[in-house]
Amino acid sequence: MKLKEIYLLNYRNYEEFYANFCKNKTVIVGKNAQGKTNLLESVSYLSNLKSFRAKNDKEIINFGKEFFRIKGKVEKNETEIILDVWANPPKKKLIKINDIKKTKYSEFTDILKTVKFTVDDLLLLRGSPKNRREWLDEAISQIYSAYSDRLSKYNRIKDQKNNLLKSLKGKKSDLLKIWNEQMVTTGSNIVYLREKYLKEIIEEVKKNHFDIAGKEEELEIIYKSTIKEEKYCEIDNIAKQFSEKLKEKEEEEIIRGKSLVGPHRDDIIFLINGKDAISFASQGQQRTIVLAIKLAEINIIERKTYQKPILLLDDVLAELDKYRQRFLFERIENDLQAIITTTDLNTFEEEFLKEVNIIEIKK
Repeated sequence: MKLKEIYLLNYRNYEEFYANFCKNKTVIVGKNAQGKTNLLESVSYLSNLKSFRAKNDKEIINFGKEFFRIKGKVEKNETEIILDVWANPPKKKLIKINDIKKTKYSEFTDILKTVKFTVDDLLLLRGSPKNRREWLDEAISQIYSAYSDRLSKYNRIKDQKNNLLKSLKGKKSDLLKIWNEQMVTTGSNIVYLREKYLKEIIEEVKKNHFDIAGKEEELEIIYKSTIKEEKYCEIDNIAKQFSEKLKEKEEEEIIRGKSLVGPHRDDIIFLINGKDAISFASQGQQRTIVLAIKLAEINIIERKTYQKPILLLDDVLAELDKYRQRFLFERIENDLQAIITTTDLNTFEEEFLKEVNIIEIKK
């Protein structure tokens, strides 16, 4: 899988822009606030139809314009595919594959796979549970294309239930049972897929972590659910426990006017030698965990889709020491496409730059 070209119209600070990714490795270089991350973000958007920085599409549109467009040429299985997305909020996105209009986002997001690694990702462990859920959901969406639709459906149900709870003002209602049943159906599937993904990726992460940190540090990743205690249940079992927990919390939810249990309240726990890495790990240890995770994401996407994803590195090299930089580059194979932003080409070894396509962003 390769991204060959990208065209931007009214995308953030780009009124109109074209780039050709003629080599497997591309370095986007420029001073701060020139638009390097915006270009990287547009590639990610072409992959999953959402920004990793903006809350909504309106924030992405070039100032004074009404819409933005991203068009990319992808080479997949020796076939060229044209991906084209127009966003004109509040209208629904217009998405096309090879000039054929599509209505299901999952058809579009199934084409181009990316793994994003930014400075914000390095703060994954120190962020909020919401940050960790978003990381997990984004990673799952790269291998289960329908997952985003299921997550959106769950969030709509949860929001409608919250609106009902606020309107009840402490009183009971039979309508609550209807929303709870729908939350159980959709939410149980989300919890199941989250645990399934972590179970599939954990050994890969632990191997990477061992290669960087050595045998003195043993890493564990645990899904902390508000629904159940035991790990790796089947969907029916999850649904049963979810339903029981909702009954247990019903009175408290009515009093507080919001949903208190479900995948929207869950977290991911990282342990080093049995201790909570969020509280006890050093900055270097936490960055090692994230680096191990990102490299594992590449491998699991390839294993599940039989295609190598595109690695997007946004100014992350400046935040890694020389040892971790070297480890990262050793794992970036020659046939893996990588698009990297930097303010300084001196960050890279001279040998690496010989085989790199350099795009300079200025003014």
